[in-house]
Amino acid sequence: MAQNGSGDKVEKGVVEEDEDLQNPNQKDLRHDKEDDLSVERMFLSREVPPWRNQLTIRALVVSFFLSILFSFIVMKLNLTTGIVPSLNVSAGLLGFFFVKTWTKFLDKSHMLRQPFTRQENTVIQTCVVASSGIAFSGGFGSYLFGMSERIAKISSDKSDFKNPSLGWIIGFLFVVSFLGLFSVVPLRKIMIIDFKLTYPSGTATAHLINSFHTPEGAKLAKKQVRTLGKFFTLSFLWGFFQWFYNASDDCGFQAFPTLGLKAYKYKFYFDFSTIYVGVGMICPYIINVSVLLGGILSWGIMWPLIERKKGQWYPADTPDSDLSGLQGYKVFIAIAMILGDGLYNFIKVLSYTLISMYNQVRERQRENVLPVADQNSQLSYNDQRRTLYFLKDQIPSYYAIGGYVAIAAVSVGTLPHIFHQLKWYYVLVIYTLAPILGFCNAYGAGLTDWSLASTYGKLAIFTIGAWAGAAHGGVLAGLAACGVMMNIVSTASDLMQDFKTGYLTLSSPRSMFVSQLIGTAMGCVVSPCVFWIFYKAFDDLGMSDSQYPAPYATVYRNMAKLGVEGFSSLPKECLLLCYVFFGSAVVINLIKDLMGKRGRFIPLPMAMAIPFYIGPYFAIDMCVGSLILYVWERMNKAKADAFAPAVASGLICGDGIWTLPASILALAGVKAPICMKFLSRKANARVDAFLKS
Repeated sequence: MAQNGSGDKVEKGVVEEDEDLQNPNQKDLRHDKEDDLSVERMFLSREVPPWRNQLTIRALVVSFFLSILFSFIVMKLNLTTGIVPSLNVSAGLLGFFFVKTWTKFLDKSHMLRQPFTRQENTVIQTCVVASSGIAFSGGFGSYLFGMSERIAKISSDKSDFKNPSLGWIIGFLFVVSFLGLFSVVPLRKIMIIDFKLTYPSGTATAHLINSFHTPEGAKLAKKQVRTLGKFFTLSFLWGFFQWFYNASDDCGFQAFPTLGLKAYKYKFYFDFSTIYVGVGMICPYIINVSVLLGGILSWGIMWPLIERKKGQWYPADTPDSDLSGLQGYKVFIAIAMILGDGLYNFIKVLSYTLISMYNQVRERQRENVLPVADQNSQLSYNDQRRTLYFLKDQIPSYYAIGGYVAIAAVSVGTLPHIFHQLKWYYVLVIYTLAPILGFCNAYGAGLTDWSLASTYGKLAIFTIGAWAGAAHGGVLAGLAACGVMMNIVSTASDLMQDFKTGYLTLSSPRSMFVSQLIGTAMGCVVSPCVFWIFYKAFDDLGMSDSQYPAPYATVYRNMAKLGVEGFSSLPKECLLLCYVFFGSAVVINLIKDLMGKRGRFIPLPMAMAIPFYIGPYFAIDMCVGSLILYVWERMNKAKADAFAPAVASGLICGDGIWTLPASILALAGVKAPICMKFLSRKANARVDAFLKS
């Protein structure tokens, strides 16, 4: 609290920019070669608009339409594999494209009143990411959809369910999605300036936006935008082509095999999905390889071996969807790996956070230096200018604390009416601990770029579910508690990432916070509506053999079931295998960390766990994306670094936006006119023989 107090005093003492900072030749500033080439000196001639002028109408309009696009993308990823890459770069790039096109048209018409600035670009990126982030933290592919009767039937747990409805989903999200923003606002100076946390994603996005708005960067940005537009169009048209030639699950490109690896009942195949090729270009190589290895281990080796023991380990007539059969191994072994990986990284990041905080505080005490930002002689010109603007538009701490208490009070009174299994005192306990956990997650994300929101959510599932018990709706109580916790800690880390981006682009913290609020409000409406389109358009949504299997919905449902009912319903040897894979995930992570740089070649258990449940079909797509990027980097690394994000963004966005017309066609009952299918040589010969006869 002392640090917060001193921070408030410094903020209140800053009224306007120091005149010395406007003159780069002042003697009290370090004026060396590095400063000559500094980013802020390049922007010195450009006026930084007041925070209200950074929140323009055109920025909010563009943000709204981009939030719809990105919500479809995130929703599709949620309901297929659950792998959602960082879309900050894509949001910044598309925001630049649309507003730059808008302002260029107005400029030619002599109607342009306000030029497009990097601060406005940052506001758009913040608003879009905040809105589309609700599509992930809202649990449409995990805890929220896991409450439905459809997922309850799949998990053989029909005791308690709550089917989706637009009304209660929107109300729930409005109640829980804003708390994380208010919980960490008073700590922004400590995290960004005093502790100098890196927040790699936020830093990378800021560098991208800064580069767009420099004279040299604007030229490159135009080329990047043209590249993105080309691949966006190609991806969209390819989505239409796939739909046109794909009338049912028995048709289409899903049957085109690759690698020739015979997996259990299926083959590894390339389904020509541009969205996962793009995801593969964004995700690190090791993630894509880990997914492929997980597919080979599970569907290529384990499931065929377990299938041979049918009748010994589980009844031979067990339906594929029953957890007492093969489905039980798929789901719970995946859960064991996810929990092992998540628990290890939770302990590692939390320990790293506490040790780092302790060392920083001890160092300051040793040097008898207070964490204030007025030591200009020790700062570069970039840091001086950025710190000054970051502290200029303060957000009063009492506003943040009052907002948190008010929303928490409303939430405690409202949530038990939405979920009667979630008692008010459960919610009160969560809100008492949430600011601490939100801080830990935001701090850890600043160090490692890894948000552990889903891990905190899983902890809430087990603790609240066990507290409530099976007899009092522990499954639904645990899933609802997961949603409350996950939204708070996720938005807390996202806000700090955006504050870092704002710090590096001279965007006002006040405009960043307001745009985050507006984006969150957009997401609370847009994301449920997008999910509702999927839910109504695809009757088999959530089924394991569906185009949209929503794998994590079943996983989260079974976690809640496991937390309140125990292991009695698992098939033979499943518990032993769970112990083995849980321990293996911990050991693999430990070896990876102990090996240091050499450990980068060791696969990630979390990524390996995904194909255990849903199959390896998307692994080939992602590996193709990695292969394209690898070859491109070997041929011309400079061009690959400059244009690969644009190509990946175009592939992802084009396929993602095609989902909207595809869903509308499905709702209208329109079927594709042509069925196209790849057959093996033997099957093709049988078809020819049949036709000739």
